[in-house]
Amino acid sequence: MDKTDSALSKILIIDFGSQFTQLIARKIRELGVYSEILSHNKSNKINLENVKGIILSGGPLNVYQDKKIKFDNTILKKNIPILGICFGHQIISKEFGGKVKQSKFREFGLAEVIKIKKSLLLKNFFDKKNKSKVWMSHSDQVTKLPRGFKTVAYSKNSKFAIIENSSKKIYGVQFHPEVTHTTKGKQILKNFLFVICKINRNWSSKQLKKKLINDVRSMVGNKKVICALSGGVDSSVVAKLLHEAIGKKLSCIFVNTGLLRKNEEIEVVKTFKKRLKMNLIYVNAKNIFLNKLKNVSDPERKRKIIGNLFIKIFEKYSKRVKNVEFLAQGTLYPDLIESKSVTGSQTSKIKSHHNVGGLPKKMKLKLVEPLKFLFKDEVRKLGLELKLSKEIINRHPFPGPGLAIRMPGNITKEKISILQEADNIFINGLKSNNLYHKIWQAYAALLPVKTVGVMGDNRTYEYMCLLRAITSEDGMTADFFSFNKEFMQNISNKIINNIKGINRVVYDVTSKPPSTIELE
Repeated sequence: MDKTDSALSKILIIDFGSQFTQLIARKIRELGVYSEILSHNKSNKINLENVKGIILSGGPLNVYQDKKIKFDNTILKKNIPILGICFGHQIISKEFGGKVKQSKFREFGLAEVIKIKKSLLLKNFFDKKNKSKVWMSHSDQVTKLPRGFKTVAYSKNSKFAIIENSSKKIYGVQFHPEVTHTTKGKQILKNFLFVICKINRNWSSKQLKKKLINDVRSMVGNKKVICALSGGVDSSVVAKLLHEAIGKKLSCIFVNTGLLRKNEEIEVVKTFKKRLKMNLIYVNAKNIFLNKLKNVSDPERKRKIIGNLFIKIFEKYSKRVKNVEFLAQGTLYPDLIESKSVTGSQTSKIKSHHNVGGLPKKMKLKLVEPLKFLFKDEVRKLGLELKLSKEIINRHPFPGPGLAIRMPGNITKEKISILQEADNIFINGLKSNNLYHKIWQAYAALLPVKTVGVMGDNRTYEYMCLLRAITSEDGMTADFFSFNKEFMQNISNKIINNIKGINRVVYDVTSKPPSTIELE
């Protein structure tokens, strides 16, 4: 644990643009092993020192699109164990003389693989019937096995679902073992690390804390940093991390956008300025944001407006801190992966994020985003290592644009107030019923629909409130939480009876995918 990063034994992940590449790295870190990600178009610059195994990720390309794939295939001949996942499985097959073609039957979703022979990669993977459920996501497949390889398992639509060349320690799986939908998928990674690569555990939250602090010090030097503090888990962890790394060279700016949860600005000032003794500049910009968002209903425009205005305010208030050169943000990997490719590999853009898509092209401050390769659960563990309170660490995720994306349609001061009250009732209800920590994220949204209701002898025409609560491990996939009828009735009654402006409450029962977690 005292070794530097460069001396650590590691697993190298070659990224071909899969949305799940970082999930592979995350699973490996969970198993206690250090891993690094490198884009396929930089594979000719690989330093293989201390690399004990190589994983080739999935991706949106086709192996026969040679011009789009810049992959140095010499790494396949370095006598280092290799595991190809999905597209990586097809790359291995092609490079060793097999054939890959467009499949007659695409496989997206759950499938069943059936064992043909034993393999070190598959120890404790199959059930007693020699079958296992996996998550497929491909439209191409291996049609001819490369010389020296054997088939280990197959699926209904994939004859060569798992292949191996055990003498060369090269393995390929057509499915994604890194996603939670693959039963015992983590077992495959575990077998690859400890049985095949024979690597020792060398990674923990303590090691991660050390690495990130060193990274910040190396990047920032003696310069000053402004931290984009919101009071949420991500920005709180960033602020504490930077405070430990550079001390008084950090100044936190907290912008009250008017789109925060009820009383959030009071809690942030109390925690970071009074208790943690950080340099904190409080900016009340409620009216500025509200004016800029007036009559704006398009969700992407909202994000861009909020993101640009957010940064402009930072630049303005940075003048209070002399010689500041860096802006710190709590961007996480799911923010990046759904906005753009983080390694330079080709991916599909799912959404813009105000920390990513909303940045001005000529921003004067350099970005510090120490958490950008981490998932939410890893950030929480890091926060505990940094001695942040559990109350902060266990908070549900809250989007940078705040309540703006939980309020489809135009934004008004009245609607913000209504939504803050509804959200407060819902969250407090979860906490008082010991449900808050069982749920990954929960919130109330105000739909741009008014419906007829009856209260007493009067007819009402008020807004519809949507409640959403999901379970998830990392935010990449999610399912709705199942409440009992009594709880939902109580929350609905409290919202309608206590908030003028809402006369109907509905509950969102869609998963991700096909939906996203937030409404906009």
